[in-house]
Amino acid sequence: MSSSSPAPTYYVVFVTVAVLVLKAVNEEVREPYMDEPFHVPQAQAYCRGDYWTWDPKITTPPGLYVLSLVFKKIFMLKCNLPMLRLTPMLSLLALPIALTQLICYHKRERPPPSLATPPLEAVILASFPIAWFFGFLYYTEVPSLVSVVSTVVLAMQGRHWLAALLGLVSCTFRQNNIIWVLYAYALSQVVYLRFRRAPPNEKPPPKLHDPPALEAGPADLIWSLLSAPRVLPDILLNFVPYALVLAAFGGFVIWNGGIVLGDKANHIPAFHVPQLYYFVGFATAFGWPALLSGPEGVSQLMRGVYARMFGNKRNTIVTITASVLMCLTISKFTIQHPFLLSDNRHYTFYIWRRVFLLHPIVPYLLVPGYIACAWAWYLRIGHDQTLLQNLLLPVFVVPTLLPTPLLEPRYFLISYILLRAQVKDVPLWGLALEGLWYAVINAVTMWVFLYKERVGVGRFMW
Repeated sequence: MSSSSPAPTYYVVFVTVAVLVLKAVNEEVREPYMDEPFHVPQAQAYCRGDYWTWDPKITTPPGLYVLSLVFKKIFMLKCNLPMLRLTPMLSLLALPIALTQLICYHKRERPPPSLATPPLEAVILASFPIAWFFGFLYYTEVPSLVSVVSTVVLAMQGRHWLAALLGLVSCTFRQNNIIWVLYAYALSQVVYLRFRRAPPNEKPPPKLHDPPALEAGPADLIWSLLSAPRVLPDILLNFVPYALVLAAFGGFVIWNGGIVLGDKANHIPAFHVPQLYYFVGFATAFGWPALLSGPEGVSQLMRGVYARMFGNKRNTIVTITASVLMCLTISKFTIQHPFLLSDNRHYTFYIWRRVFLLHPIVPYLLVPGYIACAWAWYLRIGHDQTLLQNLLLPVFVVPTLLPTPLLEPRYFLISYILLRAQVKDVPLWGLALEGLWYAVINAVTMWVFLYKERVGVGRFMW
């Protein structure tokens, strides 16, 4: 059976396991945990109709609480902890449906006729460990992810007013989703310009210089930028709804005196360049089954990466120069946030202590690996994509990660999902390996979280 054919069994299993996991979480974790003690009372205040009380420690807008209030009205739910945790879990159940549309648009395939039959690839990607874990705690991550993915899908469909409206909703979950609203517009227009054709007997429209990604060179990027003014009049009208969202967001920032709502002392924007390198490592650590399962094979991918790094004198000079610059940014802009080493209940605590702090030279030794992994992803998603399609996501990842001073896997969630969705040709064995990899991580993490609570320390989690 093709991985893209309708297969409701996959989704039924996904839903069944999710319900059982939520049941186990509610049985074992009976009190709000980690960030839940901030979110739960705030949601309960909304349930009481008290919309003006606000916990100054909460950093994000009230989208999560409004969504819970909507579910309460629709399903007649209570606002206790188990019922509130239904909000992210229901969002998790909607994630394969949203991802189906995104994956099919990247593959240029027709989606399944029924929403209840997401393909295997969408179900596996929805099981991505960060999304899966936070689908069972009262956090903003999964509703935020679903709203962003849906915004991108609507923009790709050309439904720009609806995409902008949903993009505005996504910003009520996490403020930096404004970046993904603009990404949705940019991606939709690059794809539109790539495939548009003139009607019969009419003059061909202006063309954006946007060659195939794997054939493009540095000069092509310059030509792409120089050709952009020719096509701007054709895409400006579609920007109007997104401009209104951008204006509304700007008004919020002015009214609030910044992007972060509360606890501003611990959420000061920074210039955290290595965060971009951590994301490349993160994406490779989780996405290696999709990365290595291309039709050319692992050896061809490795040869391609080597050619991009050292294939000729120019590439070698660029690689050496990039390595030097990256080492300088690691030296000058590495941030060891106080939260990173003050809480040993997270993976990042151990990764930082046992890898990055193993020896002062370790962060610099990882630089060639970062470059190689970045090229591997570029080559992997570059099949049947243009230069600008390949580069758009990295461009928009920068403003989402660069200002964040804390190394936190949740910050990489949306970027990873959008990246992985661009890998169009993962074979069935690659999907099986990816699903197994995610399942092992999910099972171990959730088992430790639920059943290995440490006295005086707490529960281990992402």
